[in-house]
Amino acid sequence: MSATVTQCPECNGSVKQQGVESVCGSCGLVVGEDAIDPGPEWRSFDDDDTDRARTGAPLTRSRHDRGLSTKIGRSTRLKGRKRRQFARLRREHNRAQISSKRERNKVYAFTEIRRIISSMALSDAIRDRACVLFESAQNEDLLQGRTLEGFAAAAIYATCRTEGVARTVDELCTVAKATQAELRAAYDALNRELGLPTGPIDPREYVPRFATTLDLPTAVRQHAERLVDEAQDRGLVSGRNPAGVAAACLYTAAQEQDVALTQAEAAETADVTPVTLRGTYTELQE
Repeated sequence: MSATVTQCPECNGSVKQQGVESVCGSCGLVVGEDAIDPGPEWRSFDDDDTDRARTGAPLTRSRHDRGLSTKIGRSTRLKGRKRRQFARLRREHNRAQISSKRERNKVYAFTEIRRIISSMALSDAIRDRACVLFESAQNEDLLQGRTLEGFAAAAIYATCRTEGVARTVDELCTVAKATQAELRAAYDALNRELGLPTGPIDPREYVPRFATTLDLPTAVRQHAERLVDEAQDRGLVSGRNPAGVAAACLYTAAQEQDVALTQAEAAETADVTPVTLRGTYTELQE
């Protein structure tokens, strides 16, 4: 920045600041220029008082058009015939944004994904990746013969699996419009055709959430995590429901530390049967 120059290098005259330029008052030489404008970068001619932003929402993969579409706004100043005309224009504009059945399916599925993500309090990153996964499935023509609700839920479940976020099928089906059969059919197609990098879920991922739901002490949770490690070392996790293993370890830890917890409560939290929980519990006691 040349504003600190007080003497002209040509005529030794005094330098003055004029806007973004430093100009010699004697010979007119532009000594330096500061192109940084400290003023606001926006200018809203529509409503300067309440709407100061000149940009729209950021791009997002959770919208079928990446969030690039425009809207015809509403105004209370329009009356009568003009108001009805703009209502017709708004309706036709909204219809023109969806040009095919493929776009309509994507809009419906993305709306369902956003609703499930909001209900399950999952992150925006999971939401965007689930929408990308659904779009990949649509591009591979995997939707034929399967429900959109099932693929929306399966995309979220598959994304949670690949990102290491512990969510069960039962938890998803509780808030989704798809049944377990629809979700599993869509997930099998995704896993088979797209080759998802999904491995077995670590039961440790479930332990903190189940412990919070059951309102168990920290000592019980920590002991349950050690029991999960022990079960993995002994080969008791392979082929078992990871949520059931986590619930069994929590129940075992609670019993060993004299904390009140029934098998039914632990099994209900993990969405498994008490029989499934007892199997792992019995083997941990051996």
